[in-house]
Amino acid sequence: MAILKTTVQFDQGSGKIRTEQSTLAWADESALPKAVEANVIGLYPDYTFQTMAGWGCAMTETTCYLLSQMTPENRRAALSRWFGPEGINARFIRMHLDSCDYSLSEYQAVADPIADPELETFTIDRDRKWTLPVVKEALAMAGGELCVLLSPWSPPYQWKTPPEFSRNDAAVYGGVEAKIDTDSPGRCFGGRLRKEYYGSWAKYMVKFIQAYLAEGIPVGMLSLQNEASAATSWDSCLWSGEEERIFLKDHLYPELEAAGLAGRIAVFIWDHNKERAIEHIDAFMADPDAAAKVDGFAFHWYSGDHFEALDLLRQRYPDKLLVHTESCPLHMPGKAMSMSPGEDGVLNNADDAQSLTAQQIDHNDAIAYAHDMIGDLNHGMQGWMDWNMIVDRSGGPRHVGGGFGAPLVYEEDGTFSETIAYAYIKAIAETVRPGAVRIGKSVFGRDVEAAACRNTDGTVGVVLLNRAERELKVNVRMSGSILLDVALPARTLTCLQIGAED
Repeated sequence: MAILKTTVQFDQGSGKIRTEQSTLAWADESALPKAVEANVIGLYPDYTFQTMAGWGCAMTETTCYLLSQMTPENRRAALSRWFGPEGINARFIRMHLDSCDYSLSEYQAVADPIADPELETFTIDRDRKWTLPVVKEALAMAGGELCVLLSPWSPPYQWKTPPEFSRNDAAVYGGVEAKIDTDSPGRCFGGRLRKEYYGSWAKYMVKFIQAYLAEGIPVGMLSLQNEASAATSWDSCLWSGEEERIFLKDHLYPELEAAGLAGRIAVFIWDHNKERAIEHIDAFMADPDAAAKVDGFAFHWYSGDHFEALDLLRQRYPDKLLVHTESCPLHMPGKAMSMSPGEDGVLNNADDAQSLTAQQIDHNDAIAYAHDMIGDLNHGMQGWMDWNMIVDRSGGPRHVGGGFGAPLVYEEDGTFSETIAYAYIKAIAETVRPGAVRIGKSVFGRDVEAAACRNTDGTVGVVLLNRAERELKVNVRMSGSILLDVALPARTLTCLQIGAED
């Protein structure tokens, strides 16, 4: 049984990403002169957990606008990195319902719902300009395997209360700060949907889903609100767990039923950071009737690991899906900003970020991604979606200040480049494929992180992250056989495919 080893390594000197492959062989542990007990990673295929549905990314207006500026050849090449069989082979796309921060301007499908309470002026013409044509190209490339998650950032501003701004939002989202200069409702700075418009918003959301389905966009998932506790300087809206429960149970779900969409569209709540998920979700799920209408919980990575929160949710709600729906580097591509995620997923302060080179920060991003993906897998995650597929060198364009990174970067000449994080995401996606079942594992110490699965073709995939500043050699044991002295270069991702063809 062949073992294919793939190592994705970043060369600090040249700044190049190297992917090296080799073939390893098992040793019969019973034939060794003595038992191997040091630096062991144990794999246990008979211990099985969740099934991984697949990987994906967001196709925002920003992403689709940038792709539309490329030549057809360059655009196809960029899309193939995510949606082609030689790329990540994505199964999910996340799309925003009306504008989000990664739109070129604020917009909504009904310009004035107060003047038009019947929503007769509803139109998705804005989406037809840049977003839908590019998404349809991705759908064609993926061969019909994609499922779209729709997430709203804000209801029409005319239906909202005046802005609110949470004290921690600027810190969590990369130090982006802004002043609220008006007491009037807006799409940005939070505010809440007024209860008298719950029914209208439910009709609006269903109308939007139907419009996308009519365009051939395979919407199969819906989150009730992006970042339900974040009143950010961009499009946002605040919801408590109780408010989301009332909205879904009494308004949105009846509209989905009336449209024949109940059961066809998986409904997710929260769609925000893991660290505050439990309180919000528990408040929502306190009503069994409302809880039965929810398919799963969506979560982001921006406030640290909190992998234990996923364990707690899995234990209390074992029939619900756990889906990671957003992550991104908190700096402009190739630049250090005031904050950046470190290798442990926690934000560094300004001095830490400024003391690193741009390439070192990009490398830290990749390590942070692998750390979070491995942690999420080991704690019950069943689907994973990144944020923007591609941004430009300013981390945009977008209709608010600042900008963040992405796995692919649009260059001024209309080409694109891959980040180290992209290489890590791709390696993990090739190892833990759609339909893979997570299997048991044990790891000898903290320097190496690991996740393991059994793929649908019977191969066993193993993801290994060496976070140490030195090369480590590990021994991998499974079913009486052992791989001896598997070299893991310093601060590098290595993946094993056991049972892979030579």
